[in-house]
Amino acid sequence: MEPYSLVTADSESTAKEEEALKQFKEKISDLITTQDDYSLKKWLKARNYDIAKAEAMFRTSMAYRDKMKVDTLLTEYDPPEVLKKYMTGGQCGHDKDGSPIRVELFGQLDMKGLMYSARKVDMEKVKLKQCEGHLKDWQEMSLKLNRRVDGLVVIFDMDGVSSKMLWRPGLQMYLHLVRVLEDNYPEMLKRMFVINAPRIFPLLYKICRPLISQDTKDKIHVLGSDYATTLLKYIDAEELPAFLGGKKTDPDGNPRCATLICQGGQVPEEFYLKETESSEQMENVTVARGEKFTVDMEVTKPGSVLRWEFKTDGYDIGFGVFRQDGDEKVAVVPVERVNSHMVPEDGSYSCDVTGTYTVVFDNSFSWARDKTVQYVLEIIQPIDNSVESELKNMVDNMGTWEDIQKGSNEESVLSTKM
Repeated sequence: MEPYSLVTADSESTAKEEEALKQFKEKISDLITTQDDYSLKKWLKARNYDIAKAEAMFRTSMAYRDKMKVDTLLTEYDPPEVLKKYMTGGQCGHDKDGSPIRVELFGQLDMKGLMYSARKVDMEKVKLKQCEGHLKDWQEMSLKLNRRVDGLVVIFDMDGVSSKMLWRPGLQMYLHLVRVLEDNYPEMLKRMFVINAPRIFPLLYKICRPLISQDTKDKIHVLGSDYATTLLKYIDAEELPAFLGGKKTDPDGNPRCATLICQGGQVPEEFYLKETESSEQMENVTVARGEKFTVDMEVTKPGSVLRWEFKTDGYDIGFGVFRQDGDEKVAVVPVERVNSHMVPEDGSYSCDVTGTYTVVFDNSFSWARDKTVQYVLEIIQPIDNSVESELKNMVDNMGTWEDIQKGSNEESVLSTKM
């Protein structure tokens, strides 16, 4: 009886899905153009076959596509130069099923520089244009292979990631762009391979976790140092860039395939726009001439990270961090004058010792001017059991997160100025 019960359950599930699709198509009949049943089912799946939610998602997306002129992005939209040069990543081949492969060089992404140099709408359009390119690729590969090709494989390379990536506005912007894609291209991601994960990956994941959908989490695979072995199970060597363990290179032999994958790097300040808006609610304080302003931060758990961001109006200021050690204060980030009036300053420090940490804004060197400071300070707690459990589920079955940490070249989160 058990096999018959399973078949019956599957049949009932399929019947319910087909009925949901029928109702969904009736609800959005005024908007359906070239979408087939296979594509429409993705919207239902993205909302767990809740017809009302799927309809709302679909209508919102169609309105957004119209607003952003998505149908003409491939042929008519020319991104700003700074995004062409420094928005990392690119499509570089296909997996063994014919699905496109996109390599994201997260460790080479200067999100802060891009946010200071380009409009949010242009960053959205660049990502939308990339997705439209993947859709076109699906069509071409489907014709070539005479079968439906679907899905996107992402290789998320974190080589070069440091504590500067803990800058929350940058993470929020990156996740906003991910959310834009999830809301307008449901079920596009086939699988994501995270490679070269640094030791701060758990902290990054903890910050990003609330904004990542469960469907995306289920498709993330964190690979160890022998990642090429796993990648080659899904991707032929001729389709995988040489720097990732394959054989694909640029025509000139460059193993990083720079003609296909934007290599990114730090955005030159010459690209910065004159006006940039603060992306976080900041505290305001005026530090009188010849004076200092201090803020005490209590660290209760070892491994916590003290993060800061600040900017000043018109003039520079001194900045440093001290830890209370008995009756003395020990400088963990020595006070230095920084040009925070030109570019907002941010950074972080790994607090391996609990206790009181004092952040200092130092204007004692100035006897002529008061300084206005806008700042954000926060303590990022170490990961908890639930985050650790999710990470274990993401780690490829060839190892554990502890194994990956041992193989990481990234040191503990150190004081970093960006």
